[in-house]
This record gives sequence, structure tokens and C-alpha cells, in this order.
Amino acid sequence: MKLIISSVSGEPIYQQIEDQIRSAILTGDLTAGEGLPSLRSLARDLRVSVLTVTRAYNELAREGLVENIQGKGTFVMDRGDEVMRRQLKERVRLLFQEAIQISRQAGMEPGEVRGLLEEAMDARAGGKPENPSADGGSGIGNQEG
Repeated sequence: MKLIISSVSGEPIYQQIEDQIRSAILTGDLTAGEGLPSLRSLARDLRVSVLTVTRAYNELAREGLVENIQGKGTFVMDRGDEVMRRQLKERVRLLFQEAIQISRQAGMEPGEVRGLLEEAMDARAGGKPENPSADGGSGIGNQEG
């Protein structure tokens, strides 16, 4: 697991560690049962305090994403866990909010947005979109500016 810490981002270091590990868990890069680096080794690799790494790990444990087992280490919880499902659902909700904001900026009607969602879900399921957009593209990501 490779973490990148920025001293100029304005975000606390523990939060950067926490966010990157959370992202790796939610995307499946870290799998259930997989151990995280020890507090000392990660602190040494990142050149930060052990307390900084401890804070990040404790926050992830509080969220139910990892489990701290004294004397053994910190391990990723099962993705089937209810807490993990809630985390993923919240991520989807935030992405929908962002997509809605962009669609409003583009002047799209709710029906157009629903159509794009259905196309994306059909494509993900291996089907073909029923209503391709008039320009032959998805209508997303082709912004000029």
C-alpha cells in the first residue's frame, strides 16, 4: 500500500492517511482480513509521528472499516459488513449530488439525467443503451472550457 502525504495540502496528515486507506478499502484495493502496516512502520515510512498514524487507524476503526487487534495489528473488515454498506451507499449519494449539480449547470432536464443513469447501469450490466444521446456520446465529460 502506497500512501502519499502532502505537507502543503492544508488537510491534516492523519486525515490524508485515513482518506487514502478508506478509499483503498472502498475500491477493493485492500480486502477483508488484509493487515495494514504496523503503526511504527507506517509512521517511519511516511516520516510522521506514531500518534498521527494511530489517530488515523482509530478513526477507521470507529467507522467499522478496520479492526484493531491488540498484539496482532489492524485488519480490514469484511466488505459485507453493514458499516461498509453504509459507507458505500453514502459515497454513491455524494456522487449523485455532484452529478446533479453538473447536470443543472448543463441545463439538463431530470428525464435526461435519469436516461443517462439508466444507460450507465445497462452498460455496466453488459446491455446496450436503449436511448443513445443525440450527439453519439454520453453527454458527460465532454465539457469545453
